[in-house]
Amino acid sequence: MNSVQIRSAERALSVGTWLIVGGAMLFSILTVTPLMEKHTPEGWKWTAPILPLVVDAAVVIVVRLDAVLARLGGHGGRWPVALRWMTGCMTLALNVADSALRKELVGVAVHAVAPLLLIVTAETGLAYRQAITAALRAQEARQKAEQAEREQAAAERREAAERRAREEREHAAQLVREQREHEALLAREQTAREQAARAEERERAEARERGEREIRERREREREQQRVERERLEREAAQRRAAERLEREQREHRERAVRQERAERERAALLAAGPATEKQSEEKARATVRAAFEAGLAVRAAAELTGWSIGWTSTRYQELRDTTPAPVSEGVSA
Repeated sequence: MNSVQIRSAERALSVGTWLIVGGAMLFSILTVTPLMEKHTPEGWKWTAPILPLVVDAAVVIVVRLDAVLARLGGHGGRWPVALRWMTGCMTLALNVADSALRKELVGVAVHAVAPLLLIVTAETGLAYRQAITAALRAQEARQKAEQAEREQAAAERREAAERRAREEREHAAQLVREQREHEALLAREQTAREQAARAEERERAEARERGEREIRERREREREQQRVERERLEREAAQRRAAERLEREQREHRERAVRQERAERERAALLAAGPATEKQSEEKARATVRAAFEAGLAVRAAAELTGWSIGWTSTRYQELRDTTPAPVSEGVSA
């Protein structure tokens, strides 16, 4: 039962109690006033309604203050109980006195109905209000606990997001270092090629002087240069492939981040909807249960969000546990 239903029951109890109190007061005044007129001296009969009004006023005070104390979860002690029973007994005695004096048992029984109903209603209403107050406080405590769990889950998600961002920054820094090392390697190779070219010029000059032997050596150096060039081309191709792979990984990472952010927004929207006022469709209920499962909520909390039974929700949780793979730890290469 939610808070709206509890407050509706409390209003129904209050309205019913005051209807009974009002009816009993009216019946008491109409019943006791003739009795008081018979036992009041001539000239003072106009005071006959005062006594039932005073007793009924005490009844109103008792019922009203008991309702306030029960709503606040307090207890007035022994004196309110004594006043409640004293006014009830007085009302009962005044209502049945006339019939009792005439020894009419049927009249005693009939006139005892309203006072007895008033006494029992006062006691029962107090017990009901205390129980309703306890139920409302228990519900508020449960809602606070669920709110604390949701806040803790949100904090854990924020920590996970910060950790992933930190890992991504470290990975990007590693890629930058590797790129710098690669550029340094290219610079050293360029310097080596320039030095080789200068050496080749010197060797060609010497080759013209040394004749055929130097020509053969020059051909060997040319073959060596071709091999170096092929290796350079192969390295450049490998570098291009590495750059393309890096770009593809970054694009996939961005796409995964977008999908994850979209899923987080959808899950947050489902969880922020609060307890369902009516039963959700099965498709939406399954989505809500998955969001609650990923957020780490209890089965009861997920059932309240969807409006479905705890048994159905527990079955969906078990299916998610069976189909969800265990998380694999990921590290950043040094």
